[in-house]
Amino acid sequence: MKKTLTFFLFLFITVTSIAQITTKQRDIVLVDKMRNRKIPITLYIPKKIHNIPLVIINHGYNENKPDSNKSYSFIAKELASQGCMVASIQHELPTDELLPKTGDIQSSRKVFFERGAENIYAVIEHMKKRYRRLNFDETIIIGHSMGGDMAATFTKKHPEMLYKLITLDNRRVPLPRISVPKIYSLRSSDQSADAGVIPSEEEQKKYSITIQKLHNTIHNDMNDNANDSQKREMLNWLLKFLSQE
Repeated sequence: MKKTLTFFLFLFITVTSIAQITTKQRDIVLVDKMRNRKIPITLYIPKKIHNIPLVIINHGYNENKPDSNKSYSFIAKELASQGCMVASIQHELPTDELLPKTGDIQSSRKVFFERGAENIYAVIEHMKKRYRRLNFDETIIIGHSMGGDMAATFTKKHPEMLYKLITLDNRRVPLPRISVPKIYSLRSSDQSADAGVIPSEEEQKKYSITIQKLHNTIHNDMNDNANDSQKREMLNWLLKFLSQE
């Protein structure tokens, strides 16, 4: 187990509530000059930032509403309080076109998934320049729903940039069939993914991919909408994933 992640195993065993340790929260807006694209992000900054992992959080679709990235604060604050630098990306801008909901979904939404992957890349590159003391060899991406589809798209393009990918009920983009980075996915109790998104049992064994069904948490509650029991369920699995090599 890598040294900077050893705290997660202890936390998995003992966590019973949302983090109590105060961390700094900072809103910034990046500009990807190559695309002339603004990228708002919220940083959750621990007290010490030397040689710690970077965690990127990607929100689910929310009809271009601002601050959607702040709807996963129970995850962000918990990880930051335990020593991770967390960057939660606001992928949607008010001026963006709305997500298509009919037709060939995987095809019509591809441009959204690709844009999200480009946002992730821009944020990681910014963090490398701004926070050079972070351990970028242990970069972790977490994404819910469409945010998970963006994260899966990014992983296919840049697997060498990641240590772990964790999706929360992504439904459209197939999880990469690779062993590196490590891949984990939490699945809701009420919704299923498109055909081919979830690796078969044979593929899961071959690539050491972990798929975990949640018994008490539905798709739309995999964020701050969750009750305390659901939050504990998700955090326990997330922290277990982060503790594994």
